[in-house]
Amino acid sequence: MQEVYDFLKKCETYYLATVEGDQPRVRPFGTVDIFEGKLYIQTGKVKDVSKQLQSNPKAEICAFADGKWLRVAGKLIRDDRIEPKKQMLDNYPQLKAMYSAEDDNTEVLYFEDATATFYSFAGEPKVIKF
Repeated sequence: MQEVYDFLKKCETYYLATVEGDQPRVRPFGTVDIFEGKLYIQTGKVKDVSKQLQSNPKAEICAFADGKWLRVAGKLIRDDRIEPKKQMLDNYPQLKAMYSAEDDNTEVLYFEDATATFYSFAGEPKVIKF
């Protein structure tokens, strides 16, 4: 999982795909963290992406850098504890102007039953499950 985290940090921006009914939705994201051995992302509960994930937690992210790309598929599970929210915001202090670990909007989600696959044009895919 560390390799997945490092790649996403290097990319800075990755794309998160969710489903709304039968319509896929994709948007850029930039937050990623490891907390208690799980890969987390962050958003706001008032956003459509949060509502989509609560309705259907299956999601996929995709990122690209240096001729390689990564896809991570799994379920994103909400964690309402203050500790992972605080760590995420401490690692992304620019978000503290919009979010607080104690507010009712800040949402952190971790991947469950995830499969990460690294691809390149030059070699075989590398699969990591976590």
